[in-house]
Amino acid sequence: MSNKVTVLGSLNVDTILRIPRLPQPGETLKMDDIGVAGGGKGANQAISAARSKSHVTFIGGVGNDVQGEMMLKLLKEDGININNVAKLNEGTGQAFILLQESGENSIVIYGGANQAIKTTVIQNAMNDIKDSDFLVAQFETPLEVTNEAFKLARELNVKTILNPAPATDILDELKKNIDLIIPNETEAELLTGIKVVDEDTCSKAADKLIDQGINNVIITLGKQGAYYKTKDGVCELVPAFKVKAIDTTAAGDTFIGALVSKLDTSFSNLRESIIYASKASSLAVQRLGAIPSIPYKDDVEKQLNSK
Repeated sequence: MSNKVTVLGSLNVDTILRIPRLPQPGETLKMDDIGVAGGGKGANQAISAARSKSHVTFIGGVGNDVQGEMMLKLLKEDGININNVAKLNEGTGQAFILLQESGENSIVIYGGANQAIKTTVIQNAMNDIKDSDFLVAQFETPLEVTNEAFKLARELNVKTILNPAPATDILDELKKNIDLIIPNETEAELLTGIKVVDEDTCSKAADKLIDQGINNVIITLGKQGAYYKTKDGVCELVPAFKVKAIDTTAAGDTFIGALVSKLDTSFSNLRESIIYASKASSLAVQRLGAIPSIPYKDDVEKQLNSK
């Protein structure tokens, strides 16, 4: 049975600049190529979940411009409900991605309409949230909107998943309404003050988050894999699949969307869901672009079954 997922998040048009390496201060560096694709953490996670057969509703905002129409079209192509995407008098969000030959990237973001949405979008989306198994959010939309959404979800007995990216402090009021948090190692360090480098430091950081009232933690570690821990002490470092990455832009978002498509609402199948999500992410990093790189369920399962 497919999960019903509501994603509150960002919609960005990505401009991808392919470069040999990051330029030094004052240096002019020649690009190898330039491209445009759909992206934004919210859009990436929603499309990842949809391609893994979840029924997905999106809450967010776009501008009254061609970029906004592009993003709405991309969501609709993957069967995502866009009734709660507001059209605002702000430019559609954009991201400028410096993609190095190594596959690593640096990203500069213009928030635009993503930062202009108000808490009223949450009340307008109440029925869709109520009908969901999970509500997923990141930090590319206003914090007060996320706080309102998670508060409502808790009242409606809908499970909440937070990807605290870009890294920032979390309101105490929000923490008490988070069922699962998924930071990477950098974000985990900012939230806990513990430098995350291995399984032992993952465990300590997870304990600190659990002590703050968050019952389930997954810390993504790139090539090392993903570490999970629950309030009951169940924990494991699940290794990543070894592949040659050419573009890591949507790796984490692909992981989260694929993960939520497999999770049960009791969070009892975290390990199995992480394995599926890791395989999806490993396929994404072998392709260029954000949304264009996100795999479909059949591709992920085929790869898993071939091992």
